[in-house]
Amino acid sequence: MFFGNKKTTMVSPSDALPGRTERMSIPAEHFVNGRSIVAPFPAGVETVQVAMGCFWGAERKFWTLPGVYSTAVGYAGGYTPNPTYREVCGGQTGHTEVVLVAFVPAEVSFASILATFWENHDPTQGMRQGADKGTQYRSALYTYGPEQLRLAEASRRAYQDELTAAGHGSITTEIRAAPEFFYAEEYHQQYLAKNPGGYCGIGGTGVSCPVGLGE
Repeated sequence: MFFGNKKTTMVSPSDALPGRTERMSIPAEHFVNGRSIVAPFPAGVETVQVAMGCFWGAERKFWTLPGVYSTAVGYAGGYTPNPTYREVCGGQTGHTEVVLVAFVPAEVSFASILATFWENHDPTQGMRQGADKGTQYRSALYTYGPEQLRLAEASRRAYQDELTAAGHGSITTEIRAAPEFFYAEEYHQQYLAKNPGGYCGIGGTGVSCPVGLGE
């Protein structure tokens, strides 16, 4: 997840790479659970996009969470349609590395999804996550529908209070309605299941998120 990228300034829309119309070729099924990683998902399944730095470790955090139906990794939040991994790492697409989480609210609450998000990265670091630097490593929550957006913003306020009390800085997480999700290359999907010893890079602040606030 390196390529020596040090770009920490967002590219402008006019300077972003043009991308392509062809969509990425991806597997039909999740490598771990065999379920579809592409919508439409079954009735009762909701989705959210989370960006927590390197998407390999972030995806594993969610596919192991009970109540999560499926996961996929990709790129979102920028300007370039259907980018490649190398393009995203070059800092000229505006995208961040995201995980598309498909979950069953009857089995795992959105508050628990949010707590998993907040507690497993440092949302105060701006355009980096740990040693990984670049706009593609920024923290983001891309939501579907007004209720998800409301809960996400409420959880940010609640978690900021906890972080402040623990001596941490301000949250830099981008929260907004979900932009288009562009799937990453096949080898990135469920990468750490295929490569158990691969780079993870995931880590939090050690500060617990008060689950349920804002609901």
